[in-house]
Amino acid sequence: MDEAARHEFTVASTRDIHIGRILGLRLDQVVMPGGNTAAREVVEHLGAVAIAAMDDDGNLVLIHQYRHPLGRRIWELPAGLIDNADEDPVDAAKRELVEEVGLVAEDWSVLVDVAASPGFTDEVVRVFLATGLSSVEREVHGDEEADLVIRRFPLSEAVRLVLAGEIVNGATVGGVLATHAVDSGVVPPRQVHAPWQDRPTKFAKRR
Repeated sequence: MDEAARHEFTVASTRDIHIGRILGLRLDQVVMPGGNTAAREVVEHLGAVAIAAMDDDGNLVLIHQYRHPLGRRIWELPAGLIDNADEDPVDAAKRELVEEVGLVAEDWSVLVDVAASPGFTDEVVRVFLATGLSSVEREVHGDEEADLVIRRFPLSEAVRLVLAGEIVNGATVGGVLATHAVDSGVVPPRQVHAPWQDRPTKFAKRR
């Protein structure tokens, strides 16, 4: 291992640029291997969960939702923010499954953890697999959720949409492909409370 690979990237100083409702932006001065410092803008995030809910017929539940930064509606897994630093991620997932698609699940496991864009944000999404589905009344919160379109896709069709570039949400891409791997017997999912090394905590603790 060379010297650069052993360098510890310490933070010489940090300052807040913006603190909002669901994220914060800070500017860190990070010590580089040569001894100089480099500015790194970091978006702090609450962390989120997504749910690959698959019914007994092998269909995956997706939602068509407007995403303002892209300026259009896209297909995604049901998902939502973790409310606070103490919330159990699977409890957040259960809440979002009811609110967004009106479903509860008997069986839960962990598929993948997806770092949204680790070059500038600490956002990581934990994607759960939920099976043994049954319908309940949706708990719609706000106009955005009322606008959702809910549809069930055969898993093979969801995989096709990912590989065709028609599904672009990162957690959904990872979740769909991981669901296919599990369903095909390639690898089992992780237990529902599997360790989550990179769960975001900084912004939640600010609140």
